[in-house]
Amino acid sequence: MDVLLIGCGKMGGAMLRRWLERTEHKFTIVDPVADDTPAGAELLRSEGDLGDRSFDMVIVAIKPQMVDTVLPDYAKRLKKDGCAVSIAAGCSMARISKLLGDAPTVRVMPNLPALIGLGATGLFASDSVSDDHRALVTKLINYVGESFWVSSEDELDRLTAVSGSGPGYVFQFMQSYIEAAEELGFNEDTARALVTQTIIGAAKMASQSDSTVVDLRNSVTSKKGTTEAGLNALNKGGALDTLLKQTTGAAYSRALELQ
Repeated sequence: MDVLLIGCGKMGGAMLRRWLERTEHKFTIVDPVADDTPAGAELLRSEGDLGDRSFDMVIVAIKPQMVDTVLPDYAKRLKKDGCAVSIAAGCSMARISKLLGDAPTVRVMPNLPALIGLGATGLFASDSVSDDHRALVTKLINYVGESFWVSSEDELDRLTAVSGSGPGYVFQFMQSYIEAAEELGFNEDTARALVTQTIIGAAKMASQSDSTVVDLRNSVTSKKGTTEAGLNALNKGGALDTLLKQTTGAAYSRALELQ
């Protein structure tokens, strides 16, 4: 498969590195300023440098504010039976598809752990996307983590609020947790190691267990023990539950504003 990547920033570049390691697809990048592109992909500086070439897939990985001026020139670069894939955050399906000549389009919402192959990526397809297109895109995205197809663009915006923005919530929680460990007398390095490994272990256990997270929580919570005391403080009066609902709600509202 011959793939064109428009833009090669941090997310696009990280995903491309994994694709180059795991597929035999031919990748061409067009980016006027990129200076750290993965080996194995052809780098061009402008659309005009493509000559008369066309591609099986065009991946849009530029900043949202650039799409209206950049994409129209690329409509002719997609083969008749090809499809477009957009990882441009906040750009609606209709907007991307129209700019690329009403091309079959898959809108993709990756998250930061895609950089290490552990992403949770949402996907939504336009009506003109074929089963073959879906299979190709699914396989490609699964190289950077796990893919989750959704049935509406609104669902993709809700997914953005949960997994797209989610690593930021986790990192903030980790920072607060590390500071709490330091308050108990651990130095910064030890506090970070303890917190990080605790979260990795708990998350891995949850992913491998058939038990609900409630059951897992209860399994480590003895009556009148240390965990119960900590949990009572953490979620006193449902404060944590309320805060997380407000957090994801705010992110979802912002996703709608960016359309």
